[in-house]
Amino acid sequence: MGTLYIHGMGHFHPGNVIDNTFLEDLDIGTNDSWILERVGIHARRTVLPLDYIRQTKNSDPRQGQEAAEFDSRQTAAAATDMALERANISRQDIGMVIAGGCYPDMAIPSEASRIAGSLGISAPGIDINSACSTFGAQMHFLSSMSGLPPYVLVVNPENTTPAINYADRSSAVLWGDGTSAAVVSIDVPSRMRLRDTSIAADSQRWEAVCIPRFGHFYQDGNAVQRFAIKTTVSCARALHESASVYAAQHGGSVRFIGHQANLMMLQGVAGRLDLGDGDHWFNVDNHGNTGAAGAPCVLSQHWDDLADGDSVIMVVVGSGLTWSSLCIDVG
Repeated sequence: MGTLYIHGMGHFHPGNVIDNTFLEDLDIGTNDSWILERVGIHARRTVLPLDYIRQTKNSDPRQGQEAAEFDSRQTAAAATDMALERANISRQDIGMVIAGGCYPDMAIPSEASRIAGSLGISAPGIDINSACSTFGAQMHFLSSMSGLPPYVLVVNPENTTPAINYADRSSAVLWGDGTSAAVVSIDVPSRMRLRDTSIAADSQRWEAVCIPRFGHFYQDGNAVQRFAIKTTVSCARALHESASVYAAQHGGSVRFIGHQANLMMLQGVAGRLDLGDGDHWFNVDNHGNTGAAGAPCVLSQHWDDLADGDSVIMVVVGSGLTWSSLCIDVG
């Protein structure tokens, strides 16, 4: 594996808030205590108008996509501009755009091409998708490539609530919208270096989590949760020893970021890793499951908290069933 450097991270979440009271008022058999007990989520953001959800419960995902107040190009632009500012470069410095996630706006062209065009970037746009594990997959493949331009923009636009059935409490309580962006390079060093990446899958179980074309999201919830816990613990433990050594040698801390699907699950994993207070970073409690954007958005939200000597373990799992892990050393 080659060395991949992260120069800047950015994030964006739309302004419309779906809190637990809103969901309770939909009269779908849920309430605040039921939601917090099972997934630990207080609120989520959505690109959908709240009145549209109240009136239709998004019974037809095609209408949901038409009703959305933002598309992937717009949310990607907001996250990208933050990442570029932190990287101290301009749009014109980007030589390639990589995008991916759970719910692209169009079948063709690629999300990356549409995003590049809307940003005024005349560069190749290529999608790398593995659902919620997409960011890890993108980092894994980019770190193994050669001949890349000096700066690559990686964007994960996740505006997935137009695929959610708001008459189904099991999925309505989970999902929120968010977009992450990262500026990376294999040539230009920075203070954040990917030391280890991996990707794996159990493809025979691909039917466990799906969004059919023109259909609603669905999953085998219990099976997927068991898979997520087991896989996240295994991957995090595989990276924990080397991350601890790096942090000890350089006076930093080990940080853990998991797939932002269920706070109860994430806290269980953090407990098994014996992480100290404040070393488990998450946003699922106030943003819900934002798919592929979840973990990288958390990293972006903690951009100013990263200290020299820190080592960040990130484990993401997704449909497919796929999973990916990475370790980022700071300093």
